[in-house]
Amino acid sequence: MKLDIRGLSKAFDEKKVLSDISLHLDGIRSLVIIGPSGGGKSTFLRILAGLLVPEAGEVIINGKPIPTEESSLREYRKTMGMVFQSYNLFPHMTAVENIMLPLVHVHGYGQEEAREHAMGLLARFQLSLHAEKKPALLSGGQKQRVAIARAVAVSPSFLLFDEPTSALDPEFTSEVLDVIEELREEGKDLILVTHEMGFARIVSDYALFLDEGTVAAAGTPEEIFDYPAEERLRLFLAKVLKY
Repeated sequence: MKLDIRGLSKAFDEKKVLSDISLHLDGIRSLVIIGPSGGGKSTFLRILAGLLVPEAGEVIINGKPIPTEESSLREYRKTMGMVFQSYNLFPHMTAVENIMLPLVHVHGYGQEEAREHAMGLLARFQLSLHAEKKPALLSGGQKQRVAIARAVAVSPSFLLFDEPTSALDPEFTSEVLDVIEELREEGKDLILVTHEMGFARIVSDYALFLDEGTVAAAGTPEEIFDYPAEERLRLFLAKVLKY
């Protein structure tokens, strides 16, 4: 994955959330974004997903600029997969129907083809027995694995994860992290916002520390987690790793 960001800024109600971020990365498979609450992580990720449009700046992924017009953004969103912390599953649909929905209505699959593809992914993520269950009957870990299966189903050019375990009990966190690590090992390009520092250390090729709307530190897992040079990063890691 190649990522070029030039002068990226975003504000809400005149409060600047991202401030003049510029970045060049090449040959990265797994990018992890960490930082304190309110530091701009989710906003940054949503811009990369084409869900928010910045006030200023440009983002180019794999040589293609993210568009800013809604019609072009709709086409761009078809090329990537997004997994949210709150699952974003439709409560009135079964697990298999949730996966089928974008395949049929966005990507032009027929019903039978979409169902076969969705059932294959449910089997892959050990969810076959839950295919006809609605989200209310699934555990948090099962819901998030269905959400990941839905994101993977469209064969995205890359996957975005926004705190995918923050709503999970500890017993379900590991099963979701295992799925993400499996996707990384398969060579999928990932951009992941997470508060799981141990996992971030293992899964990342490169890491960004966002604080107060800026990239306060960036580097390899060793540079960020083992030998942090920036004072704000050291203080942050000391807090989150205290217990």
